[in-house]
Amino acid sequence: MAATRAKKIPISERFGKATAVFLLLAGTVVFGLPLYIMLTMAFKSPHEIAVSSPWALPEHWKFSNFTDVLSNPNVSFFLFFKNTLIIAVMASLGATITSAMVAYAFARMNFRGRDRLFIVLLSTMMLPGIVTMIPAYVLFKYLHWINTIYPLWVPAWFGGGAFNVFLLRQFFMGIPREFDEAAILDGATHARIFWSLIIPNSKPALATVAVFAFIYNWRDFLDQLIFLNSPNKQTLEVGLSTYNTLNSSQWNLLMAAAVLVMIPVFIIFLAGQRYFVKGIVMTGGK
Repeated sequence: MAATRAKKIPISERFGKATAVFLLLAGTVVFGLPLYIMLTMAFKSPHEIAVSSPWALPEHWKFSNFTDVLSNPNVSFFLFFKNTLIIAVMASLGATITSAMVAYAFARMNFRGRDRLFIVLLSTMMLPGIVTMIPAYVLFKYLHWINTIYPLWVPAWFGGGAFNVFLLRQFFMGIPREFDEAAILDGATHARIFWSLIIPNSKPALATVAVFAFIYNWRDFLDQLIFLNSPNKQTLEVGLSTYNTLNSSQWNLLMAAAVLVMIPVFIIFLAGQRYFVKGIVMTGGK
């Protein structure tokens, strides 16, 4: 008989793991089915969509659906892609940089009324967007920014959003205070501590904020619809709606266009997945 035996896993623990795996698989199927149907329809012909099941794979894969979408003379997806990319990149940079600055002040600096100001900041998360829509439109109209991309990325450079500040503050609070004290003894200022100490040790959280901000601004529809009027300034989401109006009966082209709009977001998520997951896991810990 061996000196040591492998410890048996309790039945309750095995049942809990099996239940968790089952729920994860069920959730994957539920959330993956719409994506699967979209992909299969994007490669089918109109006739095949009409006569076949939406669950069936295409009999004849029509890659020409994507070229038809990109070559449409009425909807310039290349122009929409450029407009959307500029907005998403500028807004993501602004949200990441400025929210990190605000979060550093709340997490590492002591000043009068800090906690009360943080509560006020968090309370803004409870305001629905429809409440601030009209005041924002009036403000940007006064600044003559209507029908420009400025309302879509400039506000991101003024704080970065309450959720991003909260996320980064929680992460910054997990960095030991001894680092700050040692840096201050060496004569470092708060700006030096922020850029040389906090930022290099917060890459997972910063990547999480950047991914969230990029996806939000890439997929934003309402703000872009309100503030942009000219066809040559439209973004992908608004352009997809326009394409839907022009080709409402051609489901294969609509699904192909939706796949094209989704590809950059998918690539960004895959590129930052490691930092994204690590940032979410580490944010709540000390």
